[in-house]
Amino acid sequence: MGGESTTRTAPRSGGTGRSQVGSRTGQRLSGLAVALGLLLFLGGFAWGAVVYRPYTVPTSSMTPTINMGDRVLAQRVSGSEVRRGDVVVFTDKSWVTNAPVVKRVVAVGGDTVSCCKQGKLSVNGKEIDEPYLKGGVAEIKNFPTVTVPAGRLFLLGDERQGSLDSSAHLTDAASGTVSRGAVTARVDAVVWPAKGMLERPTGFETLGALSQPGPLRTIVLLIIAGAVLVLAGGAYGPIAKRLGRSRGRTRTEPAGAR
Repeated sequence: MGGESTTRTAPRSGGTGRSQVGSRTGQRLSGLAVALGLLLFLGGFAWGAVVYRPYTVPTSSMTPTINMGDRVLAQRVSGSEVRRGDVVVFTDKSWVTNAPVVKRVVAVGGDTVSCCKQGKLSVNGKEIDEPYLKGGVAEIKNFPTVTVPAGRLFLLGDERQGSLDSSAHLTDAASGTVSRGAVTARVDAVVWPAKGMLERPTGFETLGALSQPGPLRTIVLLIIAGAVLVLAGGAYGPIAKRLGRSRGRTRTEPAGAR
């Protein structure tokens, strides 16, 4: 009859394999993504807590690489793993304070170190390029040639003019050096303010291999990947529900007049 209208409603079940909040397969994948994301996220934080220690640098002796008050992450390492160019955290009572100190290793046991020729540090007769220094100059006054005793490290701050480092302790019994056993960690990155990973000290490569970077980048990637999976998996339900409602509205539509 003319003027009549009817509605055609899509069946609510049968053959579609979908519920109100998405397919069962989608729900399972969503749950799997959340579980895997939590595993990666929490696992990354746990790994970082085991491998790294946070420190707040109390002095300006490492500027411009690390400024006073900067928050750094340092990988827990044995002093036997330390190599030239590393920025390390150590404690040495002969350096007046029992608090952790942050300095750069410029020479190891058996090395002969001197300064400065054309504003550059020399180790075993080789001039060291140190671009991380302010102006690239390592000028230090009254610095004699020193041979580092076995099992010890010669440490300098990147702020060479005012750092209380090995150059300021040359009258000590071990020529201002520090025992490898005093080292507790190696700095990988400045995290606050976010300066990122420390640059590789390539000027020391001619004297031997450099330390390998710690797993910090891998840990950060795991945490980010975990967070993305958790967010993506958690968002599946609301998105599927909204799409289901949209499909329901489009399936119910008025039929033409007969």
